[in-house]
Amino acid sequence: MAELARLHGSGELAHIEHLAETEAVPATFLAQILLKLRNHGLITSRRGNNGGYALARPPEAITLHDILMAVEGQCLQLSGNFQGRSGHRLKQIWQEIGQGLAAKTKSYTLDQLASKTPGEMYYI
Repeated sequence: MAELARLHGSGELAHIEHLAETEAVPATFLAQILLKLRNHGLITSRRGNNGGYALARPPEAITLHDILMAVEGQCLQLSGNFQGRSGHRLKQIWQEIGQGLAAKTKSYTLDQLASKTPGEMYYI
């Protein structure tokens, strides 16, 4: 997504090979991620020789939370038995942690993550 943000507005579509090489992710794994991102409306794709991937919205309109939810779904969800002496309190604490994670990831947008120059890096 960061590389797509760097290309945003240039009219250039990113090829999966370029994305895989740039971000050091195996192309087969990246294809699965791109499908999830497309299904959640964060990216668009075009087939063919002139095809590739692009952001569906401007980078400043996509949050880290949007990306996390598309790729991972609900994070930090507990499953199982919440009965017993500790179960109820554990569930309550875990929900608070999840709400904190959601709030923090919603505070960062893709344009903050993506640097337009190769040497520039933002740390989150």
